[in-house]
Amino acid sequence: MSSTFGTIFRVSTFGESHCKGVGAVIDGCPPRLELSEDDIQKQLDRRRPGQSRLATDRKEEDTVSILSGVEHGKTLGTPIALFVPNRDMRPSDYKAMTPVPRPSHADYTYEQKYGIRASSGGGRSSARETIGRVAGGAIAEKYLALSFHLEIVAWVDTVGDITSPEQDHLSLSRDAVDRNQVRCPDPATAEKMAQAILNCKEEGDSVGGIVACVCRGVPPGLGEPVFEKMEAKLAQAMLSIPATKGFEIGSGFAGTRMRGSQHNDPFIMKGDRLGTQTNFSGGVQGGITNGEPILFRVAFKPVATIGKPQETTDFQGNPVTLEAKGRHDPCVLPRAVPIVESMAALVLADMALRQASRQ
Repeated sequence: MSSTFGTIFRVSTFGESHCKGVGAVIDGCPPRLELSEDDIQKQLDRRRPGQSRLATDRKEEDTVSILSGVEHGKTLGTPIALFVPNRDMRPSDYKAMTPVPRPSHADYTYEQKYGIRASSGGGRSSARETIGRVAGGAIAEKYLALSFHLEIVAWVDTVGDITSPEQDHLSLSRDAVDRNQVRCPDPATAEKMAQAILNCKEEGDSVGGIVACVCRGVPPGLGEPVFEKMEAKLAQAMLSIPATKGFEIGSGFAGTRMRGSQHNDPFIMKGDRLGTQTNFSGGVQGGITNGEPILFRVAFKPVATIGKPQETTDFQGNPVTLEAKGRHDPCVLPRAVPIVESMAALVLADMALRQASRQ
């Protein structure tokens, strides 16, 4: 199983949804970086379950402990081990579902690959695994902020067929995103999204959508062509998040409907450096950052585990009616926002350190 991400700044996550706990080991973090558990906890609090009516009813504090790699508030350059205990587990919720592979979930594929699977909570395929990513990403963000004044802000752009107006990505802040439970910065759209999510929850169903993200202050020159281009690594990072089904950067698929004369980004002087007049490239050209904001969007499918009766089969192929138990998000989008930010931070920190190793 591949549970490690990164080349220099490496994060290895561990744990399952209903084991004693989850966490991460971060290797390659530069020494002498000021770091406390509070730096990490802020993002974990945005990701944790039970924070609103729009999320799963599972109650977890997700309190992180730094086990190694930090002394007197500074990183040592040695591996940083982080641990978050699982508290509110209910394996019994999954007992009746043990012989039945949930439709569009990972039960069947894990069983085929390993000959065994975690029978409760989805195991490693559960979104609970992303705690380690968010914890590692918070450390990466601290390094990026201190080194480049780099900022990463993600927000819920679409829920179902409800889409927010275009945002001013140059000034959008996390405070503006967090002003409502949906994490959509447009209040009127957020209200419609919240109602759509609550309707799905009441019906025992789920709904998907799109998270958008901007990375500001990214220096030019990051990315490793040809097989580890910046957009390729971002796509890998985002599509490794549970429930993701699509990734686009800059103009994305909409750019295919434009001509080159419309889509090209002319160069202009911005202070003492070259910049671009438009940003259809999304901050990346030739797989290398050009100093403009990186803009991308990530598509999330509706949550696979739902409470509505579904006609399916058990592992032996016998027809059954599945009514899934357990506590699941009717929509992952609000809690996915810090996960998307964290994975972007991991990519950028690793690429920045790889670029620095050339000098």
